[in-house]
Amino acid sequence: MHDNQDTPLAIIVMGVSGSGKSSIGEGVAARLGVHFIEGDALHPAANVEKMSKGIPLTDEDRWPWLEKIGEVITASLAKGEGIAVSCSALKHSYRERLRASASGHLYFIYLEGSKALLTKRMGERKGHFMPASLLESQLQTLEVPTGEPGVVTVDIDDTIDAIVDAAVKSLKTIL
Repeated sequence: MHDNQDTPLAIIVMGVSGSGKSSIGEGVAARLGVHFIEGDALHPAANVEKMSKGIPLTDEDRWPWLEKIGEVITASLAKGEGIAVSCSALKHSYRERLRASASGHLYFIYLEGSKALLTKRMGERKGHFMPASLLESQLQTLEVPTGEPGVVTVDIDDTIDAIVDAAVKSLKTIL
């Protein structure tokens, strides 16, 4: 619960590749008046190179990236500024690491969609380093966050505006 209204909001917009993390994250951040950070921009160059070649990342590849995201969240909260970050956050252990960075003041918007819809969306993306072939490994890695504290799940089979509306509305019910 967001029991202390003086604590700025920290939100992770999570899901597999193609779920709309960046678009929805930007929309949610704008609606809530917080900064938006593109989590993919925080990946070390070696990770981007691996993914662009269609090589799935390992936990060892992801830990430094998650640490960096955690540092960005911590710094934002320390300045008293809210933040929303797009981050796949596929595993429970990754989400726990991020929660620890934010001293527990962290909310997740999980963008959920069918494999068919995700595949279609990835095929429509232009100029993104993540090939559609990696979707399968992400879906296999994904540990759905249902039942975890501070998580809302939003269906992505809709327009960006409608998804943002649903995310903000759901988030407000748990704040």
